[in-house]
Amino acid sequence: MTNASLPTGWAATTVEAFCEVVGGGTPSTNESMYWDGPVPWITSADIYGIKDIRPRKGISQRAIEKSATNLIPSGSIVVVTRVGLGKVALVTEPLCFSQDSQGLVFDGDEFDGLYLTYYLSEAVQRFRYEGRGTTISGVTKRQLRELPVLMPPLPEQHRIVAEIERLFTRLDASVASLERARANLRRYRASVLKSACEGTLVPTEASLAREEGRDYEPGSVLLERVLAARRARWESQEKRRGKYREPSPPDVSGLPELPEGWVWATLSQISELKGGVTKGQKYRNEQSLREVPYLRVANVQRGYLDLKQLSMIETTQETIDQLRLVPGDVLFTEGGDRDKLGRGWVWKGEVEECIHQNHVFRARLFLDGVIPEIVSWWGNSFGQDFFSRVGKQTTNLASINLSVLSQFPVPLPPLAEQRRIVAEVERRLSVIRQSEVAVEASLARAGRLRQSILKQAFSGQLVAQDPDDEPASALLERIRAEREGAGASVRR
Repeated sequence: MTNASLPTGWAATTVEAFCEVVGGGTPSTNESMYWDGPVPWITSADIYGIKDIRPRKGISQRAIEKSATNLIPSGSIVVVTRVGLGKVALVTEPLCFSQDSQGLVFDGDEFDGLYLTYYLSEAVQRFRYEGRGTTISGVTKRQLRELPVLMPPLPEQHRIVAEIERLFTRLDASVASLERARANLRRYRASVLKSACEGTLVPTEASLAREEGRDYEPGSVLLERVLAARRARWESQEKRRGKYREPSPPDVSGLPELPEGWVWATLSQISELKGGVTKGQKYRNEQSLREVPYLRVANVQRGYLDLKQLSMIETTQETIDQLRLVPGDVLFTEGGDRDKLGRGWVWKGEVEECIHQNHVFRARLFLDGVIPEIVSWWGNSFGQDFFSRVGKQTTNLASINLSVLSQFPVPLPPLAEQRRIVAEVERRLSVIRQSEVAVEASLARAGRLRQSILKQAFSGQLVAQDPDDEPASALLERIRAEREGAGASVRR
């Protein structure tokens, strides 16, 4: 914006024209005496908002003298220029800061500190992307000093801040309401799945059969059919070895009581379990390899598949044939962080030819009398506690193996009841998804509105100009004269 196009009374300047820019630093962590003092010391992680700084550590005066950090007074501004780039906050008490930030020290009587903080919070965002949108790692002190600032008269700064605060207060209330709605939708989703897996979402097949005076196939009979199909599949294998081993039933002690007509089964009773391909596996020179997409842990989320980024892997045709996913396969993750244990969803043929890595397990059901969505919903609800309890924990990672997964207890309702459960869950989840889309769209609009308010504020469109206000050029000239007379100095 040129001087000719500036609003009445405004002036174009730079950060260095009206304040000192001072760097930060971290006192030596080997000196315990540096970290027992009363002076607040912050990193970018301690900045939560424009007016929200929450120091977690305090340092001594000796630490300030022996390190690169600086003590800046109340009314200064902290601008994060490295890790956490883009955070800006007004300082409300004297404090020091790390090397990830710069401090802007100025005479608070000449400016409205909040105006400058809001202005910089919007202006610094321009540094986050270079030319073609590549994220940069930081902003130099020189770039910050030379950052252009559009300065209104001081009374107009006060009016702009008052209007921003008024509008942001209303906007923040709306955003808080939307975030509560989002949290409630998550809780409702969990409640729906819990009810579905416990048999309280729809009338049980047993109760309907009594009302209608008819027979029905209970889960126990369905399980017998599944086990027969399991044995038949083993017998059809060309390379079967030894005697057929009947899978053990689950240990039901400690498990919740099931509705009438339901039965407990283990995952190994109702499905064939398979681990995946190992990345970096070595092959003989004479082996022919082919590249195919494969699922990683990141692709298998709790209740859905994220297929935006599929990796490729080279392996043999034999491995591809063994691990090729087919619609209806239920996927479980091996682990990583404890909250990832056993999460998963159902493969529905989204990619024509796809396999899975060794950290993703596949359960292929023996009979279409078991609906895979019910198995996965159960794994993502009850399974969270089960896998967390029986999973193996190392220093940084948690994991489950095929042996643990094979003993995972799964409730088996009558087939007709399964179908009604799936239909009702799908209906309710559809409503939840539509509501979530609406909430996210509203939150995105709130973010755009926030930026629009700031854009109007710093272009002179948010509040009216008053010709009686002292122009910003006079204010800046007075500051220049004072600084030339006194000499600029870093405030430690």
